[in-house]
Amino acid sequence: MKTPPLFSDRIIRWYDINGRKQLPWQINKTPYKVWISEIMLQQTQVATVIPYFEKFMARFPNIEILAAAEQDEVLHYWTGLGYYARARNLHKAAQQIIVLHQGIFPVEFEKVLALPGIGRSTAGAILSLSLGLHHSILDGNVKRVLARHGAIGGWPGKKSVEQQLWQLTEQLTPNVEIQKYNQAMMDIGATVCTRSKPNCPICPVAIDCQGQLSGRQHEYPGKKPKKVIPEKSAWLLVIEQDNHVKLHKRPPSGIWGGLWCFPQFSSQAELELYLSDHAFKVNHRENLIAFRHTFSHFHLDIQPVFVSINKISDNQIMEQDSSVWYNLPHPPKVGLASATERILASLGSALNKE
Repeated sequence: MKTPPLFSDRIIRWYDINGRKQLPWQINKTPYKVWISEIMLQQTQVATVIPYFEKFMARFPNIEILAAAEQDEVLHYWTGLGYYARARNLHKAAQQIIVLHQGIFPVEFEKVLALPGIGRSTAGAILSLSLGLHHSILDGNVKRVLARHGAIGGWPGKKSVEQQLWQLTEQLTPNVEIQKYNQAMMDIGATVCTRSKPNCPICPVAIDCQGQLSGRQHEYPGKKPKKVIPEKSAWLLVIEQDNHVKLHKRPPSGIWGGLWCFPQFSSQAELELYLSDHAFKVNHRENLIAFRHTFSHFHLDIQPVFVSINKISDNQIMEQDSSVWYNLPHPPKVGLASATERILASLGSALNKE
């Protein structure tokens, strides 16, 4: 039987014909553009990222402007992408680059790895895709391709499995055309070797893929062990006066860290006590549509309560320096939690009933 061409040669040849070459961050590549795109693409699909990337780059075209911006505005341009720690880390990393690297994105692997929010694979992707430096990558798409090709069982999040995959990706990564190879591996994982319906007949490395040859490609990579996700409840208070609603800024860590949200209560009784203590003159009150928001580690069942009150002075309600009256007709550019955005979008009918 004839020996197939090298794994990397087939991957690169596939890229020349089928690879994605016109994504916004691939045009006039720079480490900065690739860095922003790689962070946005964590846990998020390309089609979703493109409009966010374009708006983000229009506002923050370079490291200096990103570093000088207020965190609130950075989070505003991230609103809707989720996993907001990514945006906070981008902002911190930009500021570190200004201080430690004279505003120039570092090209040494260890210095890139030391930046907030950048792991081993992301550092390798930034340097290889933007500068052609020889570094292997192992994002979720690449893990799937390699696990199937090498029939490496087990959940990739497990340390021993991840180590096997790192050994394999370093073994297969070529010394030449690294930009094409790494981009192709990500593209094949995203478009050919997909999670649920791998298109093996068009895969450039199917001929020696151990998962495909055994007919067990769907078994790789192994699934994350299931665990029961706890459920929690929250009551969010939407206080409206004169087309403004009260929001307060969450602490920098924890859920919705650094984002603007409605006041949150752990029970309806706690919410009622708050309203009673303030003795507002209520013009209209109603429960908005309840919904479930799922985080990576728990479900949060949210009941928004809308209360329209007579105009009052700020000091009657502003218990915290981090509270603001959010202007509904002319919203400021601040980072909003997705649950906040959802509630704001639903306020039309309640406002009309006042």
